[in-house]
Amino acid sequence: MVLQKVPWLTVSGFGAHIKATPTQLIIQRKGEVQNLPLRSVHHLVIAGGHTIHTAAIMNLLKAGGAISFLDQDSTPVGFLHPPLRHPDEEIKAVQKLAPAHRYALAIGTGALRERMVRLERLGEASGTGILYKGELEFLETSLREMEFLVKLDEVRRLFSLGTDMYYEILSRTLPPDLGFRRRTRRPHQDPVNAMLSFGYAMLFSQCMRAVSGANLDPDLGVLHEGTGSLVYDLIEPLKPAMVDDAVFELARRGLREGDFEHGDRRCHLSEGLLSRLLSKLYVSVRGEEIDGMVVRFREALVENRPFLVNPPDQVQ
Repeated sequence: MVLQKVPWLTVSGFGAHIKATPTQLIIQRKGEVQNLPLRSVHHLVIAGGHTIHTAAIMNLLKAGGAISFLDQDSTPVGFLHPPLRHPDEEIKAVQKLAPAHRYALAIGTGALRERMVRLERLGEASGTGILYKGELEFLETSLREMEFLVKLDEVRRLFSLGTDMYYEILSRTLPPDLGFRRRTRRPHQDPVNAMLSFGYAMLFSQCMRAVSGANLDPDLGVLHEGTGSLVYDLIEPLKPAMVDDAVFELARRGLREGDFEHGDRRCHLSEGLLSRLLSKLYVSVRGEEIDGMVVRFREALVENRPFLVNPPDQVQ
């Protein structure tokens, strides 16, 4: 549990007791008590198993704050925010009629391009290279071919193939004893996948707040489908810089004894490791860039024009 002045406040692990007065948020855990002014907590992220008073929920919402809930596998399961003052049903109608292929293509190519940048930099830094023959060519070809794909399922398939390759290449930069070979489904058996899911959940929570504030329907995605699919779409291009860099830097430096343990079904991350990861995420998960992504998407919908995942002044 990290209780410092940050863009959002995370209570992770198990056993915290969260309550509030009309002006103070109170977090008790292991004999320690932290008091925070309610209006300083813009977004409370609760990850794992804790108890929270209804007064804490109501007072935080009255103060303008939002609350995200994650389960023990870092899967987002709920989001609360104050009632929107100006509900915009028109934007939701536009969203339903939007050409999904156009926006899926923009998000997919933008995300793959960001991943390629990371791989090229790592290859240059390693000296010996981390890419097998033909891998970079495959990714470059995938980017070129994606714009000519006419079916949404084809865009999704090629994006998935490129993303899988990205994680497999990154695995070669890590100590083998960490057990990371590729991105896996929850529950995770290795600490790297567990850290990635935790980081992506933090990113998801921040983007969910921005999407809700923009009156967009978070369940109307284009590249992904289902609950929260639009949020999952919009964080894809942000993952490499905001989460992957932090997670893989920690993993490459080597994790300490006691940083994680393997349970019967999943790998459990220690509070110390989560604290070190959160300290990096508080810097790398930049709210203004998330807000900018959401605003550009909304404006593209309203004006029926292409969606710029990376505006010209942000292209690296």
